[in-house]
Amino acid sequence: MVWQGVVESQRTKLPNAEVGTCCFSCSKDHIINVWFSHNGERLGTYEGHNGTVWTIDTDSQSRFLVSGSADNELRLWNVSDGKCLYVWEFPTAVKRVAFSDDDERVVCITEQRMGHQCVIRVFKLNHDGDGTTQSLEPEHMFSPIGSKATVCAFTYTPNLIITGHESGKVALFDVVTGSEVLNNERAHMDVVTDLQLSADRSYFVTSSKDKTARVILKTFTTETPLNSVALAPNKPYVLVGGGQEAMQVTTTSLRQGKFETRFWHKVFEEEVGRVKGHFGPINTIAVHPAGTSYASGGEDGFVRVHHFEESYFRAKPYGDLQLED
Repeated sequence: MVWQGVVESQRTKLPNAEVGTCCFSCSKDHIINVWFSHNGERLGTYEGHNGTVWTIDTDSQSRFLVSGSADNELRLWNVSDGKCLYVWEFPTAVKRVAFSDDDERVVCITEQRMGHQCVIRVFKLNHDGDGTTQSLEPEHMFSPIGSKATVCAFTYTPNLIITGHESGKVALFDVVTGSEVLNNERAHMDVVTDLQLSADRSYFVTSSKDKTARVILKTFTTETPLNSVALAPNKPYVLVGGGQEAMQVTTTSLRQGKFETRFWHKVFEEEVGRVKGHFGPINTIAVHPAGTSYASGGEDGFVRVHHFEESYFRAKPYGDLQLED
């Protein structure tokens, strides 16, 4: 299935029904869309931003959605009816948003620009009433020292977030003190473009412009810059996507652009498959929570949803080795 609308980011979550039946997408047209993932029908839109919507996330119950945009706003939405509940305004664009595991907090990264530093803010949400009464001021706020943060996510440990940086660094921050608890300065050699957690938040995977994706001690090396990476539930696979920079696409062929979604075995570090379809760089990948399908959004303006065939589920990724739960 293919849906059109230049896509920057997406999240596969479900409002008030079985988890995974809806997919949320955002793009450069300022609009957030929600689609039925099984047939590609658009369910609704969330309109209000006046700039590119860079990032979105929903809570675990799909009651609230948060979005960050080039119009310097962080918005809180009611998923079920599309109403904007609250708006936070900042000096620069919001590049990343994420809910905490318990849905009580939202973290956002604002861009370093026009003399303003990159800032990480954590807001505590008020779930009472209809959600329109929120605190204007963040619960915690700090600026990472050195390279600016590009991506972030809450860990399963309270008050700790993981960040990826422009320099390729991956770090762990205490949001209360703003101090850096741990870091790997050389996790990547270029900008960290995406960071996604496993379902239990016990580990994570990153992608980078340095043409690699990494998970724990494993590295997946490609010949093209990567923009997104995702973990496949119930299977030992890592999905990566990217491609040649958009400004260079007109001077190269589809094959040379490397616009496929690639599947890697996360234990053996071997590429096991590719899925073609996009004719521009892939900006984001999200896998169905049940592991039955995945969606990719590209610079070509399309969201493509691929449902795995039966052979995918019958495959033995570890050969004849039987793993115990």
